[in-house]
Amino acid sequence: MPITPLKTAPGEPPHTAHDVADTVQIMLARLRTGGAQVALEYARQLDGWQGGITVTHAEVAAAVSRVPVSLKADIQWAHDNISRFAAAQRATAQDMEIELRPGLRAGQRQIPLGAAGCYVPGGRYSHIASALMTIATAREAGVADITAVSPPCGDQGIPDAMLYAMDLAGATRILTIGGVQGVAAMAFGLFGAPPADILVGPGNAYVAEAKRQLFGPIGIDMFAGPTDSLILADDTADPETVAADLVGQAEHGANSPVWLATTHRPLAEAVMLRAPALIASLPEPNRAAATAAWRDLAEVVLCDTPEDMAQYADAKAPEHLHVQARDLPWWRTRLQAYGSLFLGENTTVAFGDKAAGPNHVLPTSGAARYTGGLSVHKFLKTVTWQEVDDRALPDLARVTASLSRAERMEGHARSADIRTGPIDRAATSTG
Repeated sequence: MPITPLKTAPGEPPHTAHDVADTVQIMLARLRTGGAQVALEYARQLDGWQGGITVTHAEVAAAVSRVPVSLKADIQWAHDNISRFAAAQRATAQDMEIELRPGLRAGQRQIPLGAAGCYVPGGRYSHIASALMTIATAREAGVADITAVSPPCGDQGIPDAMLYAMDLAGATRILTIGGVQGVAAMAFGLFGAPPADILVGPGNAYVAEAKRQLFGPIGIDMFAGPTDSLILADDTADPETVAADLVGQAEHGANSPVWLATTHRPLAEAVMLRAPALIASLPEPNRAAATAAWRDLAEVVLCDTPEDMAQYADAKAPEHLHVQARDLPWWRTRLQAYGSLFLGENTTVAFGDKAAGPNHVLPTSGAARYTGGLSVHKFLKTVTWQEVDDRALPDLARVTASLSRAERMEGHARSADIRTGPIDRAATSTG
């Protein structure tokens, strides 16, 4: 796989520091024992929020009335795509039943989780789309109770448009609380919420670490790191478009790598020349974030063939993989490791981030080698059942007893034997 680096990344995305893990562990211990009172203290201390935690129906209604009609229509348009895609996914997850042998029936059921906790990031950006991606997907999966939390934006609390999106998507309750305390509120069932069966949604390093530490008794969508994006381009790609797409993803944050692999050196050189100028035209704080991401983490590599680019992509396993090259059907079939695939120049990653339909909560840091992103399947339990009648009993009991004794598990063997006749303990004794 001949690869010629044209721009290398002098740094690596920072991993969760030990002090973050230690801080989260201490906070979760306090929140587990102190409950809502400790969560409220953290909200006051860390977010400076002096208002109520639970957003009332009247407050939601007032916020909805303040959202411009045009913005409401756009949020509805995006919600329709996201919920329709999730509903189509749900239709692929079906109960089934099979008779494996005469008298031996088995099957599976798809059971929605009872309660979900959806974390919607605030902070630098107000992630309206994340509210739709997490809450609407849980609702389409059939989750009965959905708690959504988001940090306040100054004294106003959760922004009006965000509240509108949360309510439209189907949140059972909305809590104005972020960070570790927001995750704990959902996990431990604070402020009137039931304890969540699963925690989903992106967040900062503290949120991600809190989800990681809680995982086990509680499910999570994934352990997510900084967002990343890779573009594969050939000589048909437009350098201005490629540069704009890389910069658009770099503005996520200083720790968000972007990569370009191409078979066309002039394209690579044009993109490397143009990207800094596009970054310089961004407003702050976007400009500072994109500047650091491009300077420290961006890579541009030159490949000999499309297959070389595909191998590079599979090794990277990016969160977002955007192909701007000829023969899109070949790429769709060939590529194997990505969170979400964007095919063609028209299909910018920003569309998927906001409104296209497929979920934007995706695996990062190479995790796309083994998992996909958030979907209705994360909110469903695929459970199995089996039933045996007299026709299947003799052979099933005989084989089970045989395998059990080969494994030296005599108790298992006897529980099979007893179903076909009295147990001869002397004959089955292992001494």
